[in-house]
Amino acid sequence: MRFKITAAAGLSLLLAAPFQILLRAQAHSSTHDGVYTIAQANRGLSFYTKACASCHGDTLEGVGQIPPLAGSDFTAHWVGQPLDELFEKMQTSMPADHPGQISRSENADILAYLLRVNKFPAGDAQLASSAAALKQIQFDEPAASH
Repeated sequence: MRFKITAAAGLSLLLAAPFQILLRAQAHSSTHDGVYTIAQANRGLSFYTKACASCHGDTLEGVGQIPPLAGSDFTAHWVGQPLDELFEKMQTSMPADHPGQISRSENADILAYLLRVNKFPAGDAQLASSAAALKQIQFDEPAASH
């Protein structure tokens, strides 16, 4: 009986190991970890120009009461929050005249563009559009410019 319990425990640990590695790889990454690609940010620029620039400005500076999407005021608002918070705000309330009309994949591309403009580094994998994945990425302070 003791052998069966030990063998079962060993087998469960062996089967669980790949999942633990996957969870560690996904858990608690940051906007400094290259969470989007340059190609994705370039697509995001195109979507931003079509859907966002008329309100937020060509250079993301904001216009009148419309807040900026770049710079210290913008980043300070999101620092310490999961990237999913910003993504879901985009998904459910933008564009203001037609909220929810932009697909999740297009919003992921736009968010990649916002990260690029705010000087977060690009990486080798595209930014995901799933809430579960975005909740694992923390919005951090941009690197200080020198």
